[in-house]
Amino acid sequence: MNEQAGFTLRGRNPDVLNCIANLSNDEVFTPPEFANRMLDTLTEAWAASNGGANIWADRAVKFLDPCTKSGAFLREITTRLIAGLADEIPDLQTRVDHILTRQVFGIGITTLTSLLTRRSIYCSKHANGEHSVTKNFAHDEGNIWFERTEHTWEKGRCVFCGASNVTLDRGVGLETHAYAFIHTHDIKARLSELFGGEMQFDVIIGNPPYQMTGGGGGNNDSPIYQMFVQQAVKLEPNFLCMVIPSRWMAGGRGLGDFRAEFLGDQRIRTLVDYENAKDAFPTVGIGGGICYFLWNRDNPGLCESTYHRNGVTIGPHPRVLDEFDVFVRDNRAVVILQKVLAAGERSFEEIVSGDTPFGLATNFTGYIRGAIPNDKQVMLYANVATKRVRGAMKREAITKNSQLIDVWKLFLPVAGSGRERERSGVDIVLGPPIIGEPGSVCTQTYLVAGPLNSMDEAESIVSYLQTRLARFLVSLRKPAQHVFRGMYRWVPVQQWSKKWTDAALYQKYGITDDEVAFIEQMIRPMGGGRE
Repeated sequence: MNEQAGFTLRGRNPDVLNCIANLSNDEVFTPPEFANRMLDTLTEAWAASNGGANIWADRAVKFLDPCTKSGAFLREITTRLIAGLADEIPDLQTRVDHILTRQVFGIGITTLTSLLTRRSIYCSKHANGEHSVTKNFAHDEGNIWFERTEHTWEKGRCVFCGASNVTLDRGVGLETHAYAFIHTHDIKARLSELFGGEMQFDVIIGNPPYQMTGGGGGNNDSPIYQMFVQQAVKLEPNFLCMVIPSRWMAGGRGLGDFRAEFLGDQRIRTLVDYENAKDAFPTVGIGGGICYFLWNRDNPGLCESTYHRNGVTIGPHPRVLDEFDVFVRDNRAVVILQKVLAAGERSFEEIVSGDTPFGLATNFTGYIRGAIPNDKQVMLYANVATKRVRGAMKREAITKNSQLIDVWKLFLPVAGSGRERERSGVDIVLGPPIIGEPGSVCTQTYLVAGPLNSMDEAESIVSYLQTRLARFLVSLRKPAQHVFRGMYRWVPVQQWSKKWTDAALYQKYGITDDEVAFIEQMIRPMGGGRE
């Protein structure tokens, strides 16, 4: 056989799969270098679970990428198998035929990506074409399946992925983004239909689409990567390895059940987390970072967790993933958190309102900017194009949380920071709060902390939220930019009778000098800083 460039010229530069522009931020091509990091993790885990055996020298192992895009995973798997099976199947053509027809399978997510994947592993977009490296396929698609799949609409939403028919119920000439792998109630039966017989995959690996535009029937995007993980687990492979956004660890729309399942699954044996997604995907920004995991069906236990932040690698450390209801990414933070929680104090979350505290949207315009309220009005605090403004509005227009109007309170900005932490490794976490006097309200731009008894109490809390320790505790539950009520859960309520400093809090909770240094390299000074 004429050995083709796709399999032999591994040192060439550049790799074509590094040169393809991403489809979007939710359908990200996997760089081959990163795919190989994941495959190295798989190699080690397979050997550990199989008496040191080399997975790439096993002609019986079946691999599936259920969401293939550029074909990076399947190409690198094929390359490794070609080298690993050289002794068992000496003839190169016979070896390639066996690998491509018996071991390597994929499901394209669009027409384009199915063609890209076929080109990557068959060296032809037609598996049975003239230029294909194997002549053993009777059909054009080979083992890379793709057919247009339709959403199943019910009350304006897809029953499988939650997509809105307003957004994705469109003509035949446009992609539906109805991914076959998650648009079925019986994934095992569905794969039998796709590949022509009962299929049991030893390894499932991939980089699923991250979100669905207008998911949930609204204008906002909703995550769908968790659906690929859950479907893959139902197939019960020996190993499952996927790269997904890290936002699930402490947030994400509708991810509460998935987070609980994931953290409680002792078959998650490896978790590699990148604070800055560009460390994995250099050309893509993904708020909250990116991670990949390895799930080992037959070997439950502690998870080896590795965290990459600002050029530093922390770990691997053996972790109990469900120690808390969210995952604390940096193992160094766990000891500090345990010290604070051991005091058993009331949570600051209890005095923080939910979203849209007075029922006024961010774009509310029913107020007179700059005006002083009269007896029938209240002062409104709002934001216009990131600028803080205030003005007078009708008191009677407030129908929600009216008990908070005529008391002292704090307005806590919902918009915190996120990308700053990814870029520099140092975060301010919270925006400066505003003291809300009696007779004041706010738009959705803020949450409300209250009721408070006096301006002195409000000023005490302001000093507290300016401390690095308080903002550090918020950061542990804050996966991206915005700050919601639940992110204050690990911040304890203090006595609001004095100005708080980090020095006082460090002494109160027994924070060591090394732990202080760790906190202060993570959290930027705010207000008066440490005293």
